[in-house]
Amino acid sequence: MAGNPSSEFPLHDTSMTMPSEREIVLTRTFRAPPRIVFEAWTQAEFVKRWWAPKSRGVELVECRADVQVGGAYRYVIRAQGNEFGFHGQYVEINRHTRLVYTQIFESFPDSPLLITVTFEEHEGQTRLRSHELYPSKEARDGTIASGMESGMRETMNQLDDLVASLR
Repeated sequence: MAGNPSSEFPLHDTSMTMPSEREIVLTRTFRAPPRIVFEAWTQAEFVKRWWAPKSRGVELVECRADVQVGGAYRYVIRAQGNEFGFHGQYVEINRHTRLVYTQIFESFPDSPLLITVTFEEHEGQTRLRSHELYPSKEARDGTIASGMESGMRETMNQLDDLVASLR
């Protein structure tokens, strides 16, 4: 896309902030409208193509999603011969604008988090904001210590490549 995006919507810049002891907020602008980014974020056929950081040899071996309020999802990644599952339930769905769901990392089932994702359109692009609310500071800090930030940045790049191809 020609032109320079405004400073309010920096293109290709994934930011991560921690506004409180229990929160992580990820922000990224994608080269596609919210309709496409939302579908890529929620539809299993697309999630399979971006959710696992490929450079680390991580593979998404299970990906199921029943995208409706009360519906469930489950993703399982395989890394270095080990499998790790994530599952949750959709709490709120406003197609193409807002998605709220729970997530449980199955290795730590007592640490569910609540994720709210917004999809804001600006000049044909989408500013995605993912707000993760953890049950405790320890749960949030454990996620950070796992190396999630670099993996998240890679998966956001993979998602950007995917949505650009779907335009």
